[in-house]
Amino acid sequence: MKKVRIIKRFKIVEQIIAVILLAVLAPMIVSAIIINNVNQHAVRNELQYSALTISESIASNIKTFLASGSDEIDEIVLALKYIKTDYAKDVYLKDLILHSNIFDSIDVKEMKQDIGFGKSDEIIYLDEHGQSMKMLKKINDKIYLDANINLNQFKNKVFNIFKEDDRQIYLLNKDKKLIAAHNYDEKDFNRVTYALPRELKSDDSVIFGKVKNQPLAYFKMEKPEMIIIVNTTHWITKTTINTARYKILAALFLSALFIISVVGLYTYYLYINIRQLFKAIMALSMGNYNRKIRLLTSVFTPYEIIFLADEFNKMIDEINMSYRELKHKNKELKKLDEFRANLVDAVSHEFRTPLTSIKGYTSRLLRQDIKLDEETKQKSLKIIKNQTERLSRMVEDLLVIPDIEGARLKLNKEPVNLLESLNDSLLSVKNHETRVLNIDIPHDFPLVLADNDRLEQILINLIDNAIKYSHENTPVSIASAVEGTKAVIKVTNCSEYIPQEVLNKLFGKFIRVDDKTTRTTRGTGLGLFIVKGLVLAMGGSIELISLPSGEFSVVVKLPLA
Repeated sequence: MKKVRIIKRFKIVEQIIAVILLAVLAPMIVSAIIINNVNQHAVRNELQYSALTISESIASNIKTFLASGSDEIDEIVLALKYIKTDYAKDVYLKDLILHSNIFDSIDVKEMKQDIGFGKSDEIIYLDEHGQSMKMLKKINDKIYLDANINLNQFKNKVFNIFKEDDRQIYLLNKDKKLIAAHNYDEKDFNRVTYALPRELKSDDSVIFGKVKNQPLAYFKMEKPEMIIIVNTTHWITKTTINTARYKILAALFLSALFIISVVGLYTYYLYINIRQLFKAIMALSMGNYNRKIRLLTSVFTPYEIIFLADEFNKMIDEINMSYRELKHKNKELKKLDEFRANLVDAVSHEFRTPLTSIKGYTSRLLRQDIKLDEETKQKSLKIIKNQTERLSRMVEDLLVIPDIEGARLKLNKEPVNLLESLNDSLLSVKNHETRVLNIDIPHDFPLVLADNDRLEQILINLIDNAIKYSHENTPVSIASAVEGTKAVIKVTNCSEYIPQEVLNKLFGKFIRVDDKTTRTTRGTGLGLFIVKGLVLAMGGSIELISLPSGEFSVVVKLPLA
């Protein structure tokens, strides 16, 4: 037996989440890592470049400062050559010290030993402890000028443009003793001097140190022998690389959050609307043709979903309309089937009796073996005639039903004398001679606007029913009256009490009251249905009244001519 491999189908929401993770979040995470690394590398290069630039700038500032000092010393030496007395020289030098921005003391000293001028006539001297800085200028072979540089002025001139910079700058002598510093920190100073390479390149800025994000730069000067160190502190790294990293991550996080929010809102509307579509389809499959799709519309609702919902709702309307029509047709077919069955029953029962009578009396008249007297012949012919008329009325009743139901009755309305129409109708009523008929219609009764033939058909049915469905030996009353613009015709007989809910059903087709009075009375059950249809077609109304006393009345109202 083969195993059936079941593939799990994800829902739309699950698929969209998977797409977001694969197509949005994963690339964004990779992009964040790449951008962060690129940014870190770029900022690191920038920090290294700035450290190198600062070291070169410091070296340039030192050279500029010392060049200014050298020019001032040259001017002093030149001036001293023209001053003859020692007293005047002392006064001159003291006055210079008061106004100098470079030196804090200048002395003329005898050259007792070889100081180390060599071929040069100028020396910049740094003591081994880094506590003083001097500029020595040779005047002649016997004397030289000893100028002590003001370290505070030196620091101000060298570090002036870097006052707002957070980097640490250290100036060392050749023995790596501190001469001057900017943003001095003992711990950091010990660390950077320890990391300083043993072999240093001269007159060039170089990056050193093992911490990539905290670059160190040095610049070794030959004249004077001085080492400039620029340290990028942890705080600078934090405010540049780390801050930029956090900003990038925050921007990517906010972007991802925005994308997820938008997609989530879109997914929510899409999911709700698709569920509405599923529910409508399920309702349709279960036979509910009234369920429509009610979308939750917004800017996130796709046009295709709205179009699909509209088309589905149109289809539902058409299906519902077709279903109603089919249901209506089924009802009509059911009624037609009932009508057919009742018609067959009525024809088979009601037509059989008159046809049997006609056949029997016709056969009797045609017999040659017996001789019938004239009275017997007339009686037989009269019975044949009555049964033929009965058949004619039944056929006419059956033929008028489709016209009544289809509202296709063709009436020839004209002023009709009610009493004459009644007398003509009595000729077609079976056994009316056996009952007492109380007729209360004046000879001068106003003319009625009606179709004479149809009016006679109405009166025949009413009188025939009154005779058939009444107690034996009880009279039938036919009265008339005028009520506004209407002529009122009231046919009354004596029968059992009929409840109101049963009265309302008597106007239906093939409806007969089954009680001890009518159980043996034959009929098609179409009389009142036909009467009501004809009365309404002539602009009238009809009402049935049954009283507990046993009085039963049919009240017909027709317009006066």
